[in-house]
Amino acid sequence: MPRKSAQAKPTDTECTILSAIWARGSATVREVFEDLSSQREIGYTTVLKFMQIMTEKELLTRDTSVRPQVYSTTQSEQQTQKRLVRDLVDRAFAGSPGNLALQALSLAKVSPAELKQIRSLLNQPEDHK
Repeated sequence: MPRKSAQAKPTDTECTILSAIWARGSATVREVFEDLSSQREIGYTTVLKFMQIMTEKELLTRDTSVRPQVYSTTQSEQQTQKRLVRDLVDRAFAGSPGNLALQALSLAKVSPAELKQIRSLLNQPEDHK
């Protein structure tokens, strides 16, 4: 039975796997396993199973024409982040991105480069957002 499509939100572990693949462009299970196991204790078969499930959920695609098989993400990092933030805004901030921004900015200091990016975004005409 197929799982949910790419509209499914990735779990925390799936986000970690996606990050490893985004950093490489594409990756084998072994490469993802090596990246993750340097950060925490995780088994090769666990990574393999997650990546199989992520393929069923259409978060990843698999090139079966090569050995070992190479996995790629179906959406860019930015697309995935936008989808996750949109869901968070809807669920926790009553659809208000402003309230999310205020909460996020109150959590920690913002670097001068980040402030410049934020100001630039705020100065964009409304129809370009």
